Amino acid sequence: MDSAELRVDGVAGDSTLETEIRAASVLLSSTSTAPEDILAQAQGDYTRIVEVLYANGHYSPVVNIRLDGREAAGFDPFAPAPVIRTARVVVDPGPRFTFGTARIDPRAPGSERYDGFSSNAPARADVVRDAVAAAITDWRQAGHAKAKLADQSVVARHAEAQLDVTVGLEPGPRLRFGQVVITSDSGVRDARIRQIAGIPRGETFDPDTVEKAATRLRRTGTFRSVTLTETDRIDAAGEMEMEISVVDQKIRQLGAGAELSSLDGLTLSAHWLHRNLFGGAERLRIETEIAQITGTAEETDVRLSFGFEKPAVYGPNTDFTGELEFAYLDEPDFVERRAGLSLGVSREFSDKLTGEIGIGLAYSEITDQFLDGGNRHREMILVTLPTALTFDTRNSALDATSGFYLRAEATPFFETVRSDPGARFTLDARAYRALDEEARMVLAGRLQLGSLVGPEAQHAPPGYLFYSGGGGTVRGQPYNALDADYGDMRLGGRSFAGLSGEMRFGVTDTIGIVAFADAGAVATGSFGDGDSNWHGGGGLGLRYKTPVGPIRLDIAAPLTDNTSDGVQFYIGIGQAF
Repeated sequence: MDSAELRVDGVAGDSTLETEIRAASVLLSSTSTAPEDILAQAQGDYTRIVEVLYANGHYSPVVNIRLDGREAAGFDPFAPAPVIRTARVVVDPGPRFTFGTARIDPRAPGSERYDGFSSNAPARADVVRDAVAAAITDWRQAGHAKAKLADQSVVARHAEAQLDVTVGLEPGPRLRFGQVVITSDSGVRDARIRQIAGIPRGETFDPDTVEKAATRLRRTGTFRSVTLTETDRIDAAGEMEMEISVVDQKIRQLGAGAELSSLDGLTLSAHWLHRNLFGGAERLRIETEIAQITGTAEETDVRLSFGFEKPAVYGPNTDFTGELEFAYLDEPDFVERRAGLSLGVSREFSDKLTGEIGIGLAYSEITDQFLDGGNRHREMILVTLPTALTFDTRNSALDATSGFYLRAEATPFFETVRSDPGARFTLDARAYRALDEEARMVLAGRLQLGSLVGPEAQHAPPGYLFYSGGGGTVRGQPYNALDADYGDMRLGGRSFAGLSGEMRFGVTDTIGIVAFADAGAVATGSFGDGDSNWHGGGGLGLRYKTPVGPIRLDIAAPLTDNTSDGVQFYIGIGQAF
């Protein structure tokens, strides 16, 4: 076929309708030269184009598709198709209809008017579908699980260019949740599946409760798929039986990861995961990490941890967690050998808000490298009460384009060797905003704050002091390069503030570029007071999107002279924040 042309009459200024028609047509984008293919595409386009016109409120269209000047619908489907050189699609949409009568009856008590479904509004087909679906949802949210469409009348009055739509619904009885039946074979006990789902028997049916139950089961990570079904088995008391079907994930998983920075060095991690340790969806995760391999630090850091999680311990929204950790940390200011045990619970208060509280006990042997002489060795036994609140409205945890993330942590502690009480506070706030409808341009910002109150810096747990520099704070500056000046020594600060900004550009569906700038400051005082210093860094990054998150390459340089050490690069998985 040598040429294909589209003409849309009577819609001056409505380029959107023409764009939608062109997108729906197979013929106009065809590259086939086979006559039988061209004819089949043309004859199928009648239906595709009319559907677009109906969706936009045009119910009296005329569509002509001419192949070499002959209407495509007139070709004999049983005769051999002739050679076709030109195609011309001419569409007269006719007037745009408005709603005359627009009624859905009965409607659920308290339901609001449905957007666009009212007299004299444009009579778009999708508006009707959305209004009917919303009306049924309103009844379901009022407890009528079996609400459905009973009848409908759609009449097009062409002389007036109006569409009369009358929809009748059948709400059905108001129901309550009944018995929950597990219909699939699973390594997780049936009782635990019910407990995790948390469907409240005897309470009024609510579709949101059903969706939350499915989310809780998926969140355990134990199941590959989860299906909840509302059955037709309803007893005389109005209780409806529910069915749950699950498919288990592989019970064990082995994984590994790597992240590379030109100055921080190579970080390697590996984990082994058991998803159903005791038959109740309990998770055991053994993880090890070796950091600062070939980096600028004196030695590498090594961590080994054993993490345990049990969902639905005090109701379906509360999980139990436990962790045993061993660590060897060799930093410029200290060397620490640590063993710690922590136990805690986390509770989901809503879809967006989660809280955590726990208790921990840790033993450390510390060598203070910031001291030139004297007793550089000390022991520390730390009792902690870590708490946290997380508020998360991001549309994606891996690659957000909208929403907020706020996490506030408070860790009161008591060091038993010196009888030193204190507390450590941190805040991590992130915001994301797409600047275009396709979310190809995204502005992202991050604010980090930290404060240590109680002990003096030289007596504090070394891991509770604050440093700045590296991939997690200020890119372009060496890892933990910025500390605080206490006069006779330099050590981590008792407070910290960090600010990061990124402008993310999507070049294609999988490739993006990022421009970023970071700044960080530490101070000797707990609230930014006392001696303080700051540094900055910035640069450009490349992102390649994958199902597990973007692969990240950042190239950064210092924006201030202090603690600078040339251009650095960072490679990892996931956005920087």
